[in-house]
Amino acid sequence: MTTTLDDALAAASTGDVWLFRGRTVADLAIRAVTNSPVNHVGMVVALDDLPPLLWHAELGRSLPDVWTGKRQRGVQLHLLADAVATWRDRYGQRAWMRQLEGELGREHEDRLMEAIERFDGRAFPTTAGLARHWLTGRLRRRGASLETIYCAELVAATFQHMGLLPERRPASWYDPGRFWSGDRIELVPPFALAPEVAVA
Repeated sequence: MTTTLDDALAAASTGDVWLFRGRTVADLAIRAVTNSPVNHVGMVVALDDLPPLLWHAELGRSLPDVWTGKRQRGVQLHLLADAVATWRDRYGQRAWMRQLEGELGREHEDRLMEAIERFDGRAFPTTAGLARHWLTGRLRRRGASLETIYCAELVAATFQHMGLLPERRPASWYDPGRFWSGDRIELVPPFALAPEVAVA
């Protein structure tokens, strides 16, 4: 199934997941190490009358962060349209979206804002740090204080703080591919992620 970017932006709701796949050496390495079909994941923040935003962690600082107004590496909150255009046009990535099924309440939104306040601006781990985070998660050990955080870990930690994702596994257990439908990520009922839709 495929949709246009305009239609995807119009349908974007808080909790939707966006997945990206590129062809650079780093993209291929991430997918090879994690055995994943994608190399990046972020989640939508769409509150009140604001345009939809993308909450994600990345190495680049191509766009200003909506929360701080600065260009920064690591955890960032961007206008979704600008982020997708950057990842598509500048980074050469293909994009998919998965819509969150289930109705979010005010308490979910409040917890989301707490997560944004806590994590925005956190550094992206070094290559060695990324491997250490991921390996620690594979062993189902909880990491330290999340002084650095990678994309899938951020989405998982945010989902857990919102009460959408069980906390039986540490956030570092998740890699981008865990948010692809083939892994059948289990959210807390009644929430679920719909199948991927390619964004043309």
